[in-house]
Amino acid sequence: MSVKVREKYLGKVTSKGQTTVPKEVRDFLGLAEGTQVEWTLDENGTATVKPRKLRAIDLAGRLGPPPSGDTHVTTEEMDQAIGDAIVERYERSLKR
Repeated sequence: MSVKVREKYLGKVTSKGQTTVPKEVRDFLGLAEGTQVEWTLDENGTATVKPRKLRAIDLAGRLGPPPSGDTHVTTEEMDQAIGDAIVERYERSLKR
């Protein structure tokens, strides 16, 4: 899709503070439903909006709390566990 750089696109703010992002802008920025956007304000009154990149810290806690105790796992043990999980998942897919 061809978007003119520096072209102005208008959106509208609702009574709830929500705004509609024009389709051309969504397409250009690769915004999909649920995408977080980051607003940056400067001292000149300019607001910049860009898609928020997923950072490692954003994933913290997604898998639950870290295991407690003094458990150490080697790279080889991790590789083996991953391989076992792949084989198990593949075997389950064959049974469907």
